[in-house]
Amino acid sequence: MNKLVLTGLACMLAMGAFAQKTYIHAGRLIDTKSMKVLIEQTIVVEGGKITSVSPGYQNGGSGDEMVDLKNSTVLPGLMDMHVHIEGETSPTRYIDGFRDNEADVAYKALPLAEKTLMSGFTTVRDLGGSGVNIALRNAINAGTVSGPRIYTAGKSIAPTGGHADPTNGRKRDLMGDPGPEVGVINGPYDARKAVRQAMKLGSDVIKVTATGGVLSVARDGSAPQFQQDELDAIVETANDFGIHVAAHAHGDEGMQRAIKAGVHSIEHGTMMTDETMSLMKSKGTWYVPTITAGMTAAQLAEIPGYYPAVVAEKAKRIGPQIQDTFAKAYKNGVKIAFGTDAGVYPHGDNYREFVYMVEAGMPALEALQAATYTNAIFMDIEEKLGTIEAGKIADIIAVDGNPDENIAVMKDVVFVMKDGKIFKK
Repeated sequence: MNKLVLTGLACMLAMGAFAQKTYIHAGRLIDTKSMKVLIEQTIVVEGGKITSVSPGYQNGGSGDEMVDLKNSTVLPGLMDMHVHIEGETSPTRYIDGFRDNEADVAYKALPLAEKTLMSGFTTVRDLGGSGVNIALRNAINAGTVSGPRIYTAGKSIAPTGGHADPTNGRKRDLMGDPGPEVGVINGPYDARKAVRQAMKLGSDVIKVTATGGVLSVARDGSAPQFQQDELDAIVETANDFGIHVAAHAHGDEGMQRAIKAGVHSIEHGTMMTDETMSLMKSKGTWYVPTITAGMTAAQLAEIPGYYPAVVAEKAKRIGPQIQDTFAKAYKNGVKIAFGTDAGVYPHGDNYREFVYMVEAGMPALEALQAATYTNAIFMDIEEKLGTIEAGKIADIIAVDGNPDENIAVMKDVVFVMKDGKIFKK
């Protein structure tokens, strides 16, 4: 073979002329934009992207990969807009922070990330951890480890003694006086510094704890925690960077302050009133319900000693209310993004949110849309993800059975592709 032929072959290879394609034969394909179910479709994937979707079963060449999902339902990769990827619920959780170094947290997070991906969730928004979540995001993006695509808040922002103050519950000589460098603020100047510090460290989104919370050992679970000028400063600074602000909130007054400041989303929203729902609709604020977290916390609170007493009391009182709030918000037309608070319950069980949403009155296809196309809009990434269309990133999953008829089949994901790479088959 002469040099000219070899040179031509090299050029063809460089241009991807011999790149392998993947042909997926989908017996049922859910179009999450139109909420229609298409029958007998072929999806062609090349170079990490979907290149075509067409009716009937087409075959590729001898070097192409064929994936037979003729007996399955195929969907876009799922998205969970509220997870805590660094850890998960445990009766030792409240002392683990005194024993685990960052490296320990990172190693524990790796299987949780992989479990999330294997359950069909190819994209997640991590809303608060120690900062290891940023390193994990980077490792996944680099292909060093397996896991979902992560958009992370890094460390949450709270006032002194607030839900995300990491020193709550410690003896006084261990409390110290944490400040904006670890997300603890007092006043608008601290607020701006905390946002800028989060950006410096690599956060994709800002998370604030606008009210008390259930699982922290702080006494209050619902009262507002920021003054209006502090929330205003946080949102203004985040807007300067072009990133969203998510507000953890259980109590209504804290929600209203956060909405007035211009946060992108309310997380949990347990005690949301009709007035707050109207305010959210007028401001375009999203709601991320996390029903699974509320239901799980209430259940675990019944186990003696699982939570500290102050946490168990809040979990029993606040947790069971979230599903009813979701039902009212859905009926009132509040914009809803799918999010579960994974970590409060075991990672990999994210599908349970679908079951609770359908129980509360949302049709199954609409619940699936919330976790795909709607969440892509929520994240401003609908040009890349959220549907199975030519030109989109090839995040594709499959389940056996018909989730539009029995949403519980989302528990058992039989196929996972992310960025065109098959992780489960």
